[in-house]
Amino acid sequence: MRSRTEILDIIAQASGTQAYHRFSAVIGFPVITDGVLALAEAAGCFWLLDIIGSYQTNKKLDPAFQVWRLTVDLKTQTAAVCGYNDAELIVTQKILYTNFPLDEVKLYLIDGVILLTGEY
Repeated sequence: MRSRTEILDIIAQASGTQAYHRFSAVIGFPVITDGVLALAEAAGCFWLLDIIGSYQTNKKLDPAFQVWRLTVDLKTQTAAVCGYNDAELIVTQKILYTNFPLDEVKLYLIDGVILLTGEY
């Protein structure tokens, strides 16, 4: 895993993508951008993408536009992943342990593509 500063740099530099990448063999799972791939590799957080993908059968989530937020309590190393449609909270999953190095990361899922906010 890369340092917190390196991961923040990866997020800050993301401004579009050259390609989409499959991270799962599960049919119906979204694809990811170059920036999300770099984040997942640097922070070891492919599990976060799996969580987002696993909720795509939830009929309350709009497949056209979703906002996903991972918030981490660095003192207790616990986290919550939340999915939103138009600022309305739809799903929350608590994670009892994580070593994700940031306090928070926000991702968009738009038409089957997970991207960083700077790639929108």
